[in-house]
Amino acid sequence: MKGKWAHSQQESIIIDAYGPHDDAGKIRMWSSLENLMRNIELNWLLCGDFDEVRDVEERFNSNFCLTRATRFNNFITNNGLIEILLGGRKFTRVCDNGFKLSKLDRFLASENFLNLWSDLSTIVLKRKFSDRCPIALRDSVIDFRPKPFHFFDEWLDNVKAVQLIQNVWGQELHAYRMDCVFRNKLKRVKAALKDWNKSTFDNMDQVIADLKAKVNVWESLAESRTLRDEERLE
Repeated sequence: MKGKWAHSQQESIIIDAYGPHDDAGKIRMWSSLENLMRNIELNWLLCGDFDEVRDVEERFNSNFCLTRATRFNNFITNNGLIEILLGGRKFTRVCDNGFKLSKLDRFLASENFLNLWSDLSTIVLKRKFSDRCPIALRDSVIDFRPKPFHFFDEWLDNVKAVQLIQNVWGQELHAYRMDCVFRNKLKRVKAALKDWNKSTFDNMDQVIADLKAKVNVWESLAESRTLRDEERLE
């Protein structure tokens, strides 16, 4: 579909893609789309079901093919396309009664298309009758960032916490992109620290209450006699 956006009067082309299931069909689709975009220099938006994932984490309980994912990523990179931030749910397709999940649907835009809008984002909506979740493209400020993870400086003074970080970071992790390796290492350290913090300091309120009670005991004794050095130290 080709036309002018009312707010900018700039010509853009939107392609609603439906990717083939077979490998040869996918290769033909990448090639035909690439030729089309190179011959027509306009603002491009590709959306729909590409029937392909970019990373192993975009599949759950289903097969991941590194070769096909690499072709898809090369197609996106070589044509200067940018994937618009996806919010809501992580996966867009559900099958086998929720056992298999995958992210097959997305929005890919050229840089010129993104420059037409202040802040584009997409959100995965609730699934009803189909095995696919509908996705809405919106021009609004929406924060889809993860919940903040609080790191406390005193953890670095704890030998066990430092050893935990070193051990988890040193675990072998495989991914075909180094940025994915780095991201997944951080996620592992975050999860390990959260579990360690909960097991170590989960009863902190009770510990504080017990310490306050001890303080009251020593202060009461100090009103009747001089505290010994060890009592004042405690």
